[in-house]
Amino acid sequence: MTETISIDPVTRLEGHYAVKVELQDGRVSSAHSSGEMFRGFETILKGRSPMDAQQITQRICGVCPISHGTASILAQDQAYGVEPPKGGRLLRNLILGANYIQSHVVHFYQLSALDFIDVTAVLGYGGSDPVLLHIKKWIAGQTASKSVFPAAPFLPRLKGDYIADTDLNLGGLRHYVDALGVRAKAHQMAALFGGKVPHSTALVPGGVTQRVTADNIAAYGAMLRDVQQFVDNVYLPDVVAVAQAYLGYFEIGRGCNEFLAYGVFPEDNGEPMLPSGIFSGGSVKAFDHELITEDVRYSLFDSPSGLRPGQGQTNAAPDKAGAYSWIKAPRYGGRPMEVGPLARLLVAHGQGHAVVKPMIDGLLAKLTLGPEALVSVMGRHAARALECKIVADRCAGWLDELRPGMATFSDFQIPDKAQGMGLTEAPRGALGHWINISGGRIGGYQCVVPSTWNCSPRDDKGTPGPVEQALVGTPVADLDNPLEAARVVRSFDPCLACAVH
Repeated sequence: MTETISIDPVTRLEGHYAVKVELQDGRVSSAHSSGEMFRGFETILKGRSPMDAQQITQRICGVCPISHGTASILAQDQAYGVEPPKGGRLLRNLILGANYIQSHVVHFYQLSALDFIDVTAVLGYGGSDPVLLHIKKWIAGQTASKSVFPAAPFLPRLKGDYIADTDLNLGGLRHYVDALGVRAKAHQMAALFGGKVPHSTALVPGGVTQRVTADNIAAYGAMLRDVQQFVDNVYLPDVVAVAQAYLGYFEIGRGCNEFLAYGVFPEDNGEPMLPSGIFSGGSVKAFDHELITEDVRYSLFDSPSGLRPGQGQTNAAPDKAGAYSWIKAPRYGGRPMEVGPLARLLVAHGQGHAVVKPMIDGLLAKLTLGPEALVSVMGRHAARALECKIVADRCAGWLDELRPGMATFSDFQIPDKAQGMGLTEAPRGALGHWINISGGRIGGYQCVVPSTWNCSPRDDKGTPGPVEQALVGTPVADLDNPLEAARVVRSFDPCLACAVH
């Protein structure tokens, strides 16, 4: 028997997103992923000064503006033929690294943990922790009422198989609140060198405008140490505990099983700390940007399909027959690719990365799982937590390389005509900006964003996107409460504001 259910909207993510799934005998047999709004940043940029680009594109998203600012200035660096000095490179890494930390912590605690933690466990709490007592009072009032409004983070929720361990539930709720403070510190770290957050004013072509002082080095370091303690002693153990409680989710949500990473965090030797590559069929292949195209057969655009981003067009067609999403369908060599922390770590692990490989191998040994288990719902959560530690620890190394007064900016001239490509990695995955300059103004601008890759609709050949494929095979116990499907979707940390940009 075939059943159809719709999760609309999918909550606890950025933007407006809907997923429709068909089920056969209680399992998802097909899925459709829909971005439900049009924004038009690429159109807004046309005709403007190229120096507006890094400021305007940061407004694509309030969660990962640093990533868009970084991609934009990388594209302009290439167009202007300018490279930042060492100080500028280090500051860019430290700003982006802080943004990674806050994004990963927030994704687990504020966006995904409530898919697993039973918040009602706090109703039986008899201790003295003021935070848990406050949550208990609030939830008791909500459960006693016929209405659960005004809406708040804990209720309402889908019914399902939440964690039974009371201590784990109470700890998760307490850490939910603690994570908000960690996010604030990571924002402050980024603002020290980025001018402000969100939407940094210091990110510019040629480097960073902020000066390096002993005071801001010390302040960043003090907050970083607090963040590292949380990642090591709270975030990683919580992810492992949830993984152990839901080992079955290492077999759910495998998806397209092909992965793309552009590489991120350049080091002194010019190589990225987390490398670029394609992970497919158990091995890593070299990445070639020429193989990126975008299909639009099922997207609400009437621009030609199969264009490379540098020649891309954004022509909205809201009444287009047969289309079901405002997200384009990026493809690499004609194939869908999953991007994100899991992709980055699989590429690094496949290359024998000195830090990544032992961390992944150690986690798999602890959970007594094989490497194939990583390609899953729980594998994505584990990869994000491991990467958070990797980035936080490396930020300490970059900070040690800073010296007060070191140069952070190289001068440049904006050419009358030029092209540039800026490839980086946002917390959610591979991010590219392409700029065409004509007459000293922006003649064309295109963004291919992580959630555009992951949440894409079917391409011109009818091949589903990564989230659509990951949902297939997911068991759904209760059609009125499709919690299992929501867990799959949120494991990708979708950002629909970015995807539709």
